[in-house]
Amino acid sequence: MPGSILGNSVRRVEDPDLLTGRGTYVGNLRFDGLAHVAFVRSPVAHGRIAGIDASAALEMPGVVAVLSAEDLGVAPFHGFMVLNEACARPPLASGKVRFVGEAVAMVVASTLSEAVDAAERVVVEYDPLPAVADPVRALDEGAPLQFEDLGTNLVAGLSTGGDPLEGATRVVRARLENQRVAVVPMEGDAITAVPGEGGFPMTVYVSTQMPHGFARSVGKVLGFHRGEVRVVAPHVGGAFGAKAGLGAEHAAVIAAARKLGRPLSWVQQRSENLVSMPHGRGQVQWVEMGFDADKRIVGMRCRVLGDAGAYAGFGGALAIGPTRMMAQGVYSIPRIRYDVAVVVTNTTPMGAFRGAGRPEAAEMLERMMDISAAELGVDPVELRRANLLPSFDGGYTTVMGTPYDTGDYGRALDEALRIAGYERLRAEQAERRRRGDRWQLGVGVSVYVEVTAGGGGEEYASVEVHPDGTATISVGTSAHGQGHATSFAMIVSDRLGIPLESIRFVQSDTAAVPRGGGTGGSRSLQVGGSAVLNAAEEVWRQARERAAAELEADPADIVVHDGGGLGVAGVPTRTVGWDALAKDGPIAAAVDFKVDGPSFPFGAHVCVVEVDTETGQVRPLRHVAVDDCGRIVNPLLVTGQQHGGVAQGMAQALWEEVVFDEDANPVTANLADYAMPSAAELPSFETANTVTPSRRNPLGAKGIGESGTIGSTPAAHNAVVDALSHLGVRHLPMPCTPERVWRAIRSAGAGVPWSEPPAVFDSLPGPEAGEPEAAGADI
Repeated sequence: MPGSILGNSVRRVEDPDLLTGRGTYVGNLRFDGLAHVAFVRSPVAHGRIAGIDASAALEMPGVVAVLSAEDLGVAPFHGFMVLNEACARPPLASGKVRFVGEAVAMVVASTLSEAVDAAERVVVEYDPLPAVADPVRALDEGAPLQFEDLGTNLVAGLSTGGDPLEGATRVVRARLENQRVAVVPMEGDAITAVPGEGGFPMTVYVSTQMPHGFARSVGKVLGFHRGEVRVVAPHVGGAFGAKAGLGAEHAAVIAAARKLGRPLSWVQQRSENLVSMPHGRGQVQWVEMGFDADKRIVGMRCRVLGDAGAYAGFGGALAIGPTRMMAQGVYSIPRIRYDVAVVVTNTTPMGAFRGAGRPEAAEMLERMMDISAAELGVDPVELRRANLLPSFDGGYTTVMGTPYDTGDYGRALDEALRIAGYERLRAEQAERRRRGDRWQLGVGVSVYVEVTAGGGGEEYASVEVHPDGTATISVGTSAHGQGHATSFAMIVSDRLGIPLESIRFVQSDTAAVPRGGGTGGSRSLQVGGSAVLNAAEEVWRQARERAAAELEADPADIVVHDGGGLGVAGVPTRTVGWDALAKDGPIAAAVDFKVDGPSFPFGAHVCVVEVDTETGQVRPLRHVAVDDCGRIVNPLLVTGQQHGGVAQGMAQALWEEVVFDEDANPVTANLADYAMPSAAELPSFETANTVTPSRRNPLGAKGIGESGTIGSTPAAHNAVVDALSHLGVRHLPMPCTPERVWRAIRSAGAGVPWSEPPAVFDSLPGPEAGEPEAAGADI
C-alpha cells in the first residue's frame, strides 16, 4: 500500500493554464453577433429621475439600443439575502437613485468603445434629494429617507436583552468602527448572456462563486423555468465574497439579451468596480466589557450598528448573523447582551468581503482586550490567558448559542508567541523607549475563532474511472483561486492510487454538474472535499469487488498497489490495472454529502510594526500567523491562503478605507485615492499551524480561506496602538494612516472613544425576530 499523499505540499495543477495564458475569462469570450453593454450611472447620491433622453446616444455609430428600467420590465429583487422585503433593488434605477454609481440606463452597441461613447451622450435629469452617508446620522430625526414607505432608515434589528455587566468591579467602554472597505478583485464583475445557445433558452457565462445558486436566482428573478438557464463560470479573477449572488447589472444584461435576442457582454471597468461592486465591513460598535477583581470577564454588552448601504442586502445582514454568532470569540464570557440595528444610507450597497462578519467580531473583541489590558494595567497576553476558554474536544456552546466543534486556543497563542519571540520583542521595545528612538516598536496580539461552512447544507460530487484508467471528478463547488482541482484530486489519488496527472476536474457548469452549493464561507474542502472522499470510497468498493473477481481473491484482501492498480495484499505480482477493471464500463459514484454542522477554525497572530514618531508612518516588520484549520490536506495551499488573508486583513488595519463626503459623494473612486497596498508595503509573513481536527466531517478539515483575514486585522491594529501606548495613545481608528498617527502623537495621546449609542438600541425587538434568509433558496 503506497504512503498517503495527503498532508504533503503538492504544487497546484491549475497553475500551468493560468501562467501560460490558456485560462479563459468572461472578457475573452467571443460569439457571433456579440454586442457590448455600458451602463449610464448616477452622479447623484439621492434624487428622483425626472427624465431620460437617449436621442443623441441612439444616433451614435454602432448603437443597438438604449434601455431603462421600464424597457426591461424586471421587478426589484433581493440578490442574495432578504434583510427587509421592502428594500429590494431594481436592475436599473426606477423612480429614483439611491447612491452614486447606481445604474440608471444601459447602452447596447456593436463594440465596447461605441457603447461607452454613447453612454456619455445619454442625458438623465435628476431632482436632487438630501443624502446621508453616515449610518449613525441615518438614524437622526429628520434624516433623508431611502424608502419613504418605511418611514425610517432602520431596516432590521434585534436585542438579546439582559444586564450582562451586573457584578462587575470595573467596566471598560469603547466606541469602535470597522470601516467600509472595497473588495478590489483583479477581475471585476463580468457577464456574457447568450440566448439560444446549445438548446438552452439562456446560457450565461459569469464571474461568480456559485453557478448553481446564480442559475436559481436568474430563474426566479427573470421567470425562467428550472433547467432553462445554463450558467458557466470560467476562470474567475478573484471574488472574496463579492461575487456570491445575482447582481443588478447581471439581471439587466440577461434581460436585455433576452429582449434583443442576441449575445450581450458587460465587463466591469475599475472605476465602476469601486463604486458599484458591494463593499465590505461597515459596522459601528459600542462595547462595554465588565471585569471582576481578578481581571476575569463577567459580561459584555455590544450595541452594533450595521451599514447596509443603499439597499438592504447581504452586507447589512452580517451584523445580525455571523458577527453576533461569533461575539464571544475565544473567551470565557458568562453573559453577553448583543443589540444590533441595521440602516440604509446613500452609499454603495454592502456585501460580503473575505470573512463576512467574523473579522468584525474578532476586531471588536481583540481591541477590547488590548484596551482593557491598558485600563487594568496588565500585559495584553496575560489578560488573554486569564480569560481564554480551556481546550475542548467534544464541543462547546457559547452563550450566543454557537456550537463550536473543537478548540485549543491557548496552544495556538503559545506557538505564535514562541515563533515571534515575544519576550525579546518586549525587551527591544523597552530599550527603544528608554533611548527615545524616533522609530518606536509595536507588538500586537490577537486570538480568534471563526465559523466556516456556517450555512451547513450539502454538496454534490462524483468520481468516475474510465476505460483508459483515467478518472474524472465533478463537484458542485466553484474554485476561483483556492486550488480545488489539486486538493480534490489528491483525495481521489490517495484513495484510488490514480496519479494526479490522470485525473480530470469538472466544475462551474450547471449543464455538466447537476447541482451544487458553490464556494463561500470557506466551505469547499470540508463539504465538497468530503463529498469527493465519499464518492471515491464508493468507487473503491465497486473496484474492489471487480478486482477480487478478476484475481480470484477475497475482496477484503484487495489493496491499492504502489505501481498503480489493485492487487492482493502481500502478493505484489497479482495486480490488475484500473484500465482493465473499467474495460467493461466505467466505475462511478455520485453522492450528496450533508455536513453535520459548521466547523470553527481558530488561531493566534502576532504583528510587529515600527512607527515613526515624527511623521506618523507605520512600517510593518513581521507578521506571525498560527492558524488551526483542522486536518491539512495540502500545506502549500494552506500557506497560500494564510498569506492572502493576512495581506487583506492587514490592509484594513493600515491602509484601506472607502470614504464618502457629507453629501454621500465617493472620494475614493479610483486606485489613486483608494490605498490598496502592493507586495512592497507588506512585511515578511511567518505562518504555522496547529492541528485540531473537526469531528463534523470525515476529513477532519476546517476552513482556511478567511482565517488570515480575521486574525491579522486586530493584530496589526493593536501593534500600532501598542507602539504609541507609552505616549498616552489608547486607540486609533482604522486605517492607522500617517496623518491619524501623527495627530494622535501631537495631541499628547488619543484616549478611548465613547459616545452614547443611538436611542434606537433601547427599542429593538427580541431575538425571536430571527435572522435574514437567503433569497431564492427554494428555486
